[in-house]
Amino acid sequence: MKICAITMVYRDHWALSQWYDHFARHLGAENLFIVAHGADRALPALCPGANILTVPRDRLDGFDGMRDRVLNGFQAGLGAVYDWVIRTDADELICLDPEIFASFADLLAVQERDVVFALGLNVVERPDDPPLDKGASALSTRSGALFSGLYSKAWAVRKGLPLLRHGVGLRRKVLESYPLSLPAGVYLAHLKYANRTALRRSNRHRREIANSGGKGLPGAAWQKPLLAERKFYARFEALPEQPWDACAEDALARITADPVRDTGKGVLRAQNIQFDARTTLPGRIRRF
Repeated sequence: MKICAITMVYRDHWALSQWYDHFARHLGAENLFIVAHGADRALPALCPGANILTVPRDRLDGFDGMRDRVLNGFQAGLGAVYDWVIRTDADELICLDPEIFASFADLLAVQERDVVFALGLNVVERPDDPPLDKGASALSTRSGALFSGLYSKAWAVRKGLPLLRHGVGLRRKVLESYPLSLPAGVYLAHLKYANRTALRRSNRHRREIANSGGKGLPGAAWQKPLLAERKFYARFEALPEQPWDACAEDALARITADPVRDTGKGVLRAQNIQFDARTTLPGRIRRF
């Protein structure tokens, strides 16, 4: 089975290094495709052996729509060469429970549908966590976790299906009955909150994009990223702690029970559910 992974990045070198190390280990660097939104001379050294494509950064109007069009076009082309295309943001890692799936090939070989979703969770730096050494895996020292409906995203497709608005684009007749295929033991680890130092750096770029004055730009969380950051960490620390198994079982049941079927936009996605308990990511998943 041929599997590749694709992401798009602008200057977020710490997150990209996490993405590259993770997927290169599982898929091989030669099967990684990085779309640089603007020229970045650091990327070849940061991601040796990966395929790097640069697209212009001369305007930011319609940022999300532009990104989806670029990536879906490239993704469709890769689908003619690869059996499956994995696509995540640079700060997102797909982790599998090795007690259920040993590899991406094992998981994807048994999928009946043409898209796979993952159970999303934020990986969180706690006040007592040690600093991340240069080149260290975030999951090696970060285990605080909070499940998230927003990040329970579609992440692997075949046959040219487009990824849109954290879900998958489908024809209306198909959308009405298409299941949200989210196997147990498949997780999307969102690393935005796993490194406070890197988050401060990337927040400058988010604020630059959101306040650039164009149309169709990201919203409040990017316009005032420091406020959003403080609110997230404060809420996380105030939540009660629950065991992983109970949290994961509850989150999976709630996410898959009633997905959003947006017939106007032709998108199947998970509900943006906020969960009310934090948990600890098990070592076996952190080591995947």
